[in-house]
Amino acid sequence: MMQRRAVLLGLTALTGCGFELRHEPVLSFQTLALTGFPPESPLAAGLKRQIKRTPVQLVEDPARAQVVLEALREYRDRTVVASTSVGQVREWSLRLQFDYLIRTAAGELLVPKVELRLSRDMNFTETDALAKEQEAANLYGAMHSDAIAQVMRRLAAVRLQN
Repeated sequence: MMQRRAVLLGLTALTGCGFELRHEPVLSFQTLALTGFPPESPLAAGLKRQIKRTPVQLVEDPARAQVVLEALREYRDRTVVASTSVGQVREWSLRLQFDYLIRTAAGELLVPKVELRLSRDMNFTETDALAKEQEAANLYGAMHSDAIAQVMRRLAAVRLQN
């Protein structure tokens, strides 16, 4: 009973300070096309999932869309940050690069080229190589989620001229 009161008191304090849970961005257009993504793109798949949670309709033909999200570059890589004196890798830097622009079907630029760069560092040991591959996959997944959230906020800021 006391624990429940403490939780309610904490929630009351948070609402009084203006705290608000993050919610889905509201998009001001009805149709969207995604172009330029490589086949099997995790970013395209994630964006499609997010768009389906909104009233916006995804269309295949960019000429029929009010807004077109055009992927210019989607690239992920890893580089060695630290290694031992005998050349064993001790730390990787995982990077995701995503360049895109937002335009109308007629080619009017709504958001100029955005260069999104995300990176995560990961320590590495040969004895845990399999687990470290799973950790890298999880880190890439987190970067994709972050990139998708940023793109959705950009799309929410788009205002079409009437």
